[in-house]
Amino acid sequence: MERVKKIFWLIHLVVWVLFTLLVVLQLGGKGDVHWRSTTAGFIANCLYVFYSHFYLLTRYAGKRKGGGYWLQLAGIVLTGPLLFLLFHHGPFEFDYYAMHLVTSVPIFLVLGLLARVTETLVLNTIRKEQLEKQAVETELNYLKSQINPHFLFNTLNNIHTLVYKQAPAAPEAVMQLASLMRYMIYESNAATVPLARELDYLRDYVSLQQLRYKNSPVVDLQIAGETAACSIAPLLFIHLLENAYKHSPARLEPGDLKVRVEIQEDTLAFSVHNPIGRKPDVVLEAPGGIGLPNVRKRLTLLYPGQHTLDIHSTGDIFTVTLTIHGLHAPAHERQAQLLHY
Repeated sequence: MERVKKIFWLIHLVVWVLFTLLVVLQLGGKGDVHWRSTTAGFIANCLYVFYSHFYLLTRYAGKRKGGGYWLQLAGIVLTGPLLFLLFHHGPFEFDYYAMHLVTSVPIFLVLGLLARVTETLVLNTIRKEQLEKQAVETELNYLKSQINPHFLFNTLNNIHTLVYKQAPAAPEAVMQLASLMRYMIYESNAATVPLARELDYLRDYVSLQQLRYKNSPVVDLQIAGETAACSIAPLLFIHLLENAYKHSPARLEPGDLKVRVEIQEDTLAFSVHNPIGRKPDVVLEAPGGIGLPNVRKRLTLLYPGQHTLDIHSTGDIFTVTLTIHGLHAPAHERQAQLLHY
């Protein structure tokens, strides 16, 4: 905000310097021996009227303009031409006073009004955008804070089972969890992370979950396209994968969970397919829990108008497909689009 105000003052300075040069060129070429004092008086008159009204409007900004404003405005109008006459050689001439009273004074009163309105409009627009950005960041931080306890709760339950059974894989599970938490606590604080790093995080998660199964890897992860040049908002995919585990049968065969990541130009498609597990006399909970509503909200905030989230079930297979467009859009364009939405 202070930077914008400094820019406005620089604009003021440049405009007044150019205006002064124009007046000097106009009056200096007429052969008047007193052109310097005439120029100084005219510039002083213009500056006084312009900035007196400018600051008067600043003082009454957001307030009803009562008698105090109009009384002070009348004072500016009546005293404005006097500065010109102070520099004028010779006795007081009412004609000069009246001429400036009906020409330069109204013009610079209006210019002061336009300058004040313009600056107020720009500053208020910037303030509004900053407040909206802060609100979005606050909500995103809140949504991300929901991820850590939810994920930690699920994973600690798995490790507890391994420890209870005195499984040799328990120490490895603890190290896997430490690696995952390091990513979640430190690296995921950035607005975006390399897609390759986010996929490494998913691989670590899959490795940790695989400790629950005796079969060969139950997750079939396939990646197509170039991931090195792409960045993505962190922790978008983990809930989709968690839901696949959560709502699958207790016994999974190798490759039952299919995860596909495909990058084409600036479009990313992430899909998860899992068999639906059903227990007798228990109604299947709608897939999502905390996860899918969280993902939907974050996508709305991070990729407004740039994503689709398709969820459908064929009865035995549940599929979630997330498509994100415009991965390479500049940050300022994404921010402008976010504020628009």
